Amino acid sequence: MGGSDRPARGSEALMVQSVAKAFRVLEAFDGGHSAMTLSQIAARTGLDLSAAQRFTHTLATLGYLRRDPATRQFGLGLKVIDLSYNYTRASALIDRAIPVLLHLSNETDETVNLTVLDGAEVVFISRYASRHVLNSDVIPGTRLPAYCTASGRAILSRLPPEELDEVLAASVFRPFTPATPGDAVQVRTLVQRAARDGYSLAYEEYFLSDASVGAPIIGRDGRVAGAVNIGASTTRYEHAAFEEKYGPKIIAAARAISWD
Repeated sequence: MGGSDRPARGSEALMVQSVAKAFRVLEAFDGGHSAMTLSQIAARTGLDLSAAQRFTHTLATLGYLRRDPATRQFGLGLKVIDLSYNYTRASALIDRAIPVLLHLSNETDETVNLTVLDGAEVVFISRYASRHVLNSDVIPGTRLPAYCTASGRAILSRLPPEELDEVLAASVFRPFTPATPGDAVQVRTLVQRAARDGYSLAYEEYFLSDASVGAPIIGRDGRVAGAVNIGASTTRYEHAAFEEKYGPKIIAAARAISWD
């Protein structure tokens, strides 16, 4: 899981385009587009109306879409949740991590997350939120840029140089907050620091008032498999106190989950 799971260019000849289009329809639904008409789906996916109708009918028949009989709008169906459930049940990483995440959550009374890298983003695959949580919209499945998150840079710190280059080349550097790293040079310095220390720190780089520390998890193949991180509020901790308290704990948690 250290790199993207997207198909390589050499495999494009093996792509079944109808399957790709079906997933394009499913991926058109997000937080800002939870319900759409057929014409809206066609517009967002680039499909013609006839193709959009065939794909939505098929997906609705299979249970991956549902249609409101009153508004005639489509939305995601409950079968989509089955895919997430099956991923969670089949993941050796999640299986190994859950006892450690629960212990870390109870011990710290802070938010604890498990993330993996996909392209230039980290994806949250498990999360235990604390009563102090500030960012309640972060749930399993949430994606954030790897370069400006503690968990992301923890993973980047254990990538081979060529893979780190690929992630940084694919990253879009944006000023989410005044503290967001501005370019690849700055990120490389932070990644090198994470490699030296064994953990990465991020203060208000994506969310205001957010402090985070993350450490890399090593898989059975010796490659980085993901990261575990602790998130807290900067209103409750000075930077030095946060690092001193949670730096050793996050390293211990990552080692407990790792296969090496």
